[in-house]
Amino acid sequence: MALLWALAVLSLLPLVGAESPECASMTGTPLTNATLEMLSGKWFYAASAFRHPEYNQWAKTVPSAVTYYTYNQTENVVYFRAYITQGDKCVYNASHMDIQWENGTLSRTVQGVQYLAHVVPTKDPSIYIFAYHPEDKEKMGLSLYANTSQVTPEQMSEFHVAAKCLGFEVSEIITTDETKSLCGPLEQQHEEERKKKLEEAAQA
Repeated sequence: MALLWALAVLSLLPLVGAESPECASMTGTPLTNATLEMLSGKWFYAASAFRHPEYNQWAKTVPSAVTYYTYNQTENVVYFRAYITQGDKCVYNASHMDIQWENGTLSRTVQGVQYLAHVVPTKDPSIYIFAYHPEDKEKMGLSLYANTSQVTPEQMSEFHVAAKCLGFEVSEIITTDETKSLCGPLEQQHEEERKKKLEEAAQA
């Protein structure tokens, strides 16, 4: 479960060794309300590239994943709900990430392990890119999320640039296929339950 959470939710650690302007702009920067509000909503896992063997194998078994983020300014956290199609089943996970503003870090401790993440700026606000362990050539990785199930060539090109910054080849990128999702029924069930609760609260 810790691995699923890390891959489905965590974002970028600061990138090191960046030389080109594109790579330099990927370095983690302090988080703002605007950034977290932009991340709020539904996002489709679109592609990834991992050097860590376990993470790479995970990506190959996940043809589809959807994550919902809810930024709670009062509690200083970002709640998330993740629906991950893995193999022949749907894996659901829900929890929250803590926010470290100045460090530009989102963090969560799972089974005694702390995962840290910095959001990398993207030119297109309808996508975001997460990366993992960029300082470790054997563990580094990154993933792409979009607010629609289909990414454009321009959006994928931006991800290719980020992948190149970490030393990945385009051939190492694993893409997803939302048509293979097995989480639709559960996702719909949860949405209906959520709407019912909101209606009941409004009538109370």
